[in-house]
Amino acid sequence: MHSQQIGYLPIMSRFVYAPSPFPASVSATSGAVIVWIIVLFSCNTLSFASASASVVEPTTVTLLPPHASGNFGAIFVPLYPYLPNSSGDGASRRHRRTFDVPYANARMDLYDDLLITGYYSTRLWIGTPPQKFALIVDTGSSVTYVPCSTCVHCGKHQNPKFDPDSSSTYQPVKCTIDCTCDSSMTQCTYAREYAEMSSSSGVLGEDIISFGDQSDISPQRATFGCENSESGELYTQRADGILGLGRGDLSLVDQLFHRAMIHDSFSLCYGGMDVGGGAMVLGGLIAPSGTVYAYSNPGRRYFRGGNSPYYNVDLKEVLVAGKRLPLDPSVFDGKHGTVLDSGTTYAYIPEAAFLAFKDAIMKELHSLKQIRGPDPNYKDICFSGAGSDVSKLPENFPSVEMVFGKGHKLLLSPENYLFRHSRVRGAYCLGIFQNPKEPTTILGGIIVRNIFVMYERENHRIGFWKTNCSELWARLIASATPDKLHLSPDISPPAPLAPPFHISPGSKVASIIFYMSLDIKYPMLESHIAELTQLIATELHVNSSQVYLSDLTYEGNGSLTIWSITPLKPAEYMSKATASDIIARIAEDEIHLPKSFGKHRISNWYIEAVPNRTWWENYRNVIIILMVFIIGFLVLTTAWLWRYRQRTNIPYRPVGSAMSQLELQTVLS
Repeated sequence: MHSQQIGYLPIMSRFVYAPSPFPASVSATSGAVIVWIIVLFSCNTLSFASASASVVEPTTVTLLPPHASGNFGAIFVPLYPYLPNSSGDGASRRHRRTFDVPYANARMDLYDDLLITGYYSTRLWIGTPPQKFALIVDTGSSVTYVPCSTCVHCGKHQNPKFDPDSSSTYQPVKCTIDCTCDSSMTQCTYAREYAEMSSSSGVLGEDIISFGDQSDISPQRATFGCENSESGELYTQRADGILGLGRGDLSLVDQLFHRAMIHDSFSLCYGGMDVGGGAMVLGGLIAPSGTVYAYSNPGRRYFRGGNSPYYNVDLKEVLVAGKRLPLDPSVFDGKHGTVLDSGTTYAYIPEAAFLAFKDAIMKELHSLKQIRGPDPNYKDICFSGAGSDVSKLPENFPSVEMVFGKGHKLLLSPENYLFRHSRVRGAYCLGIFQNPKEPTTILGGIIVRNIFVMYERENHRIGFWKTNCSELWARLIASATPDKLHLSPDISPPAPLAPPFHISPGSKVASIIFYMSLDIKYPMLESHIAELTQLIATELHVNSSQVYLSDLTYEGNGSLTIWSITPLKPAEYMSKATASDIIARIAEDEIHLPKSFGKHRISNWYIEAVPNRTWWENYRNVIIILMVFIIGFLVLTTAWLWRYRQRTNIPYRPVGSAMSQLELQTVLS
C-alpha cells in the first residue's frame, strides 16, 4: 500500500501517508479495515468518579487548564501548520460568521500532515505530574491509548512512554465479569487489530487528562489504554498513540459528555491542498448558515452486534460536472454504509461506484494528459498539464457533488478528490480509490479539506460548511470574547514556517535543509560553528557527522545559517520515519540553544528527496557492463574460432612425403 493510512472502518481510522493503495493510496494507517475489535469492557465498568474526584491539586493546576466556571464548554484545537494560500471558496472572507458557544471554551494545538505522516495529531497530558503525548485524532476509534512503560514490544515514538508509577493519580481499572482480564485477573484489558496487520493491546487505566494550558475546562479523570504491545504502523509511527473520538463508552467525547463538560458534539476542519492546518472543536456550537446536513444513524447495526461505532452519512448519489452517475443508491449503503473517518487519508468506494466515477472524470478532461503515478508499484490515475496553482484547478477538473438524504447537496472542489503527483510538477492524481475489501464507502480526510465538519451526535446528524479551515483557526484564536467565536473576515492566518512538501512513498530522502537566523554577529559566530553543530545534532537526535553547515552569511546585525542534515553513513538515504522525526523537531522548533548564541529563529526548511528508482534504473549500469562483456566475449570467441578454422584448412604434408614435380618450361627467346 502506498504510505498513507486508510482508516478503514473497523474502528481506528489511523491513516497512512501518501498516494493510495489501490491504485493510489497509501492511506492505509487508519485505512486498514479493522478486522476485529476487542474491548470487552462494558459501560457498567466505567465508574465515573464524583465531582470531587475531578479536582486537581493546586500544583497541577499551574500546568494544566484552569477550572471552568460553567458545566458545558468547548475545546478548540488548531491543526498545524497553517498556510495562507488556501483554496477555500472564500465565503468566510465575504461574510462575518458567528459561532455561539454557550459556556467556556478551551484551546489546544493540533499538528498534522495529511500527505506526509498521514494523520492529524494533538497533544494531551496524562497523570500527575502531567506526562505529554502526541495522539492521532481518530473518529474511527472508540478508545484512547498510549504506550505504557511496561510495554515489551512498543516502537520509538515522539515522547517517553507513560509511567503509571510516576503518576500519583493513576488507578488501574479493576477486573470484573464485564471485561476481559489480564493473566493475573486483576486489571481489565483492551485489544485492537487492523486489516493492514497493525495491532495494539494493553490494560485499561484511569487518570487525569488535560488539554493544555489554554483550556478553560478543568482536567478530568478518564479511562484510557496503556499499551503493552503494538505492531505494524502503530509500531513505526512517530505519534505516541490514538485519541479515540468514535462512539462508545471509552471514547473521550463520550467520557467528557457524561461528565457534563461538553455537549454531545465535536467538529473537525482540515486545511486545503498544500496547506494543512485547521481547527478541532470538542463540544457543541451553533452552525453557520449554509451548513449542509446529512443524517447519521447511531442505531445502524454493527456486523459484530450492537450499534455501529462509526459516523455514517446517508449518501444517495454522486454528480460529476452536474451529471448523475448511473448508480443505484444502495451501492453506498453496503455493510457499514458510508463512513466518515478522520484517520483515513483518501476515499474508498465500491467497485461499481469507482468505475463510474473514474469514467465520468476522464470524460471531462479535455486538455490534460494521463500519465503514470509517482510510485511504479501502484496504478494511480494521474494527469499532467493542470499547473501548480491550486486555485485554478476548477478550470481543468470538474466539480463533484455528493447528494444526501432529502436532496441536500455538498459541492466538492477538485482539491477534495485530488492529490499532487510527487514527481511531476503540475500533475495530480485521483484520491478516490476502489475499495477492494468490501462494499463499504469510506470518506477520508481528503474529501473534507476546507470543509468544517460538525459531528452533532445529539441531533443524529453531521453538518458540512465550506470555508477556509486554516484561516478559520486564525480567526477563532483572535476572538476576544470567550463565549462567542467571531469569524472575522479581516484576520489573516499566520505565515507558514516553510513551503509545503511531500515525502512520496516512492522517494528517498537524501537530506533535510533548514535556515536558522541568530542574533549573534557573523565574526563571533564563525569561531563557534563546531559547538553549534554539536548542539543542533543533540537537539535533533542525530549524529554530529550528519550535520553540515551549507552557508553562513550576514543578516542585519545577526547571522543567517543554512544547515543540511544528511543520512548516517554509510547509508545514502534516510528512512521516511527518521526524516519525519527530524522534520517534526525542526517544524516545532525543538532546537534549544544556550544564551551565548542569542535568540534564534528557523525561517524555512525543505527536503531533498530522490525518487525511488525502477528496477531498470537500479541495475542499468550493471546490465550494460555485463552486456558489453558478453558481446565482447562473443566477438573475441568468434574471431578466435574463425582464425582457428582457417589454420585447419591448410593441407598437412608429412616430412619425407613425395611431392609432385613441376615441369620447368623453356623460356623461348
